[in-house]
Amino acid sequence: QVQLVESGGGLVQAGGSLRLSCAASGRTLTIYAMGWFRQAPGKEREFVAAIARSGDHTAYVDSVKGRFTISRDNAKNTVYLQMNSLKPEDTAVYYCAAKFSTGSYTYSTSPHEYAYWGQGTQVTVSS
Repeated sequence: QVQLVESGGGLVQAGGSLRLSCAASGRTLTIYAMGWFRQAPGKEREFVAAIARSGDHTAYVDSVKGRFTISRDNAKNTVYLQMNSLKPEDTAVYYCAAKFSTGSYTYSTSPHEYAYWGQGTQVTVSS
């Protein structure tokens, strides 16, 4: 079983940047596809980005394409979400999640397919 801990959230002005980290322990991340999700107050948890085991295949929700980049460093057992040009509507609690994957190039955008979740980190973007 893998444990996930997010860090890097905070308060930033619109147009600024943050890099979220998701550190894993207990199991190697190389067997998991990884995803970032976010949940704003009163809203459903939504998909933000995903990355396959290989790191070569990624996906993003349309609203963050060109601004956010997901990456992984399997040697460090860590996944990152680089967030640039932040907007007030990006304000949410951000969660990383792990999905056991038998394929090197597959991922999922559905939160229901992820079995392991971190505790979340708050990102607040002021206007």
